[in-house]
Amino acid sequence: MTHRLFEEKHHASIYQRYRFVPPEEIRDIILHYLERKKVQPHALAVDLGCGTGQNSRLLASHFQKVVGIDISECQLEEARAVAGFNNITYRKGTAEELPFPDGSVDLLTAASAAHWFDQKRLLLEAGRVLKPCGCMALLGFADNFRLHYSSCGNRLTDIFDEFKKVLLPYTSTQLAVANTKLRELYAAIPFPDKERIECIPLKQQISVRNIVGFMESFSMYQAFQRAEPDAATALLQRTLDR
Repeated sequence: MTHRLFEEKHHASIYQRYRFVPPEEIRDIILHYLERKKVQPHALAVDLGCGTGQNSRLLASHFQKVVGIDISECQLEEARAVAGFNNITYRKGTAEELPFPDGSVDLLTAASAAHWFDQKRLLLEAGRVLKPCGCMALLGFADNFRLHYSSCGNRLTDIFDEFKKVLLPYTSTQLAVANTKLRELYAAIPFPDKERIECIPLKQQISVRNIVGFMESFSMYQAFQRAEPDAATALLQRTLDR
């Protein structure tokens, strides 16, 4: 089943502007693993649930071609609007029905997206389209952000956590169990040489405005905004003012 939570044009624009790019450290781990399994050239990487293309762009310089797949045309429009990546193409579609021949893909990735996919059908498609010794990398973000700024880091983190608590009634089941779904998916992967890295601590500099924009990009905030637009706008402004 493909879940459709990121399809509105306004949401796609916010997603493009404020969502984190996966850090280069994670890209390097993926590429090092791929190099151990498969010799160059690396012709094709496919980014599943690519959204607005943050992860696709991170891979672009390391593959002859990158294809981003997403169900949301609005997300793909935002991705296509980013210039300077001539070897990336974006196609509307699902992770469970991939438009590639058997044994044609060097790397499949999904960044904060695999929990939305049908596990059994995804793994069948991965087994079909991957080349011999091709690889699949599934990424997730732990929900334990800590904000640091001078002496008010704890206060900022509390504000962030309070914002999320307001959104709990609007959190989809798939999102609430995202990390559990990733663990289940890892357990179901049939490849004998699979590896799991439980935690990769990362630091990133970000402005307060961009943190609030990131919060606005949450699917549960967008659900709140659809249900109670005035209350959602007031929550966002109140959070920014604090």
